[in-house]
Amino acid sequence: MTRATHVNGSRKWLFLVGAIASEVAATLALRAALDARPWFVLVVAGYVAAFTMLALVLREGMPIGVAYGIWGASGVAVTAVLAALLFGDPLTWLMGLGVVAVAGGVMTVELGAQRAAAAREQAEAASVSRPDAPEETTP
Repeated sequence: MTRATHVNGSRKWLFLVGAIASEVAATLALRAALDARPWFVLVVAGYVAAFTMLALVLREGMPIGVAYGIWGASGVAVTAVLAALLFGDPLTWLMGLGVVAVAGGVMTVELGAQRAAAAREQAEAASVSRPDAPEETTP
């Protein structure tokens, strides 16, 4: 992996973390806006920022299934925990188990995506080393 590839890989993760943080902030602000209307400014700004950064993640090359899965699942988990801390929303042991399951699911999706990318790179490297091999076509 070249330095440029590593930097681009880091950028997509930074954008994804920003998208998650913006979405969580907007969702928590939505809860706060029920009591104080000025919070709606943060709701709108947060969701606009979240979707903008999610688009940047996709532009950096992360598959949409991976990006959306991590974004959505992480947002749910972080929002549930922070809502319990900030607003006293319920967070039972069963809900906590759900948060752990979400985290496990996110890690499984990411590991699957890494394996798929490695297999694709390996196949591309094999086809480059055999220039006389016929090109593969996809349906």
